[in-house]
Amino acid sequence: MKIKKNDNVAVIAGKDRGKTGLVERVFPTDSKVVITGVAVYKKSVKPTRRAPKGGIIEINAKIAVSNVAIICPSCSKITKVGYGKSGDKKIRICKKCQGSLELEKK
Repeated sequence: MKIKKNDNVAVIAGKDRGKTGLVERVFPTDSKVVITGVAVYKKSVKPTRRAPKGGIIEINAKIAVSNVAIICPSCSKITKVGYGKSGDKKIRICKKCQGSLELEKK
C-alpha cells in the first residue's frame, strides 16, 4: 500500500471531497484508511467506564484508499507515489517534483 500512517492526504472522491488531513490508521487488507476530521459520523453510546457520561460521540469512518491522494510535503501538490533508491533503501518519491515522501525521523 502506497499510503502510510501520518501521511498528509486529500480526499478526491465522495461527500468529503476537497478535505485534507493526516492518516490515523491504515487497514491494508481492506484497502482503507482513517483520516482525522474526514468521514465523521455520530454514534450514541451508553455510559461505561470509557465514557462515563455516555451520550453522542463522533467517530472517524474508514475511507477507501482509491478515494484519497497523497500531498507532497516539498511541493504541496496532490501527487502520485513513485519509488526510488536512497543508498540501499527503497523510498517513496513524488512523481511531480521527485522529492521524498518519507517522514524525517526525530
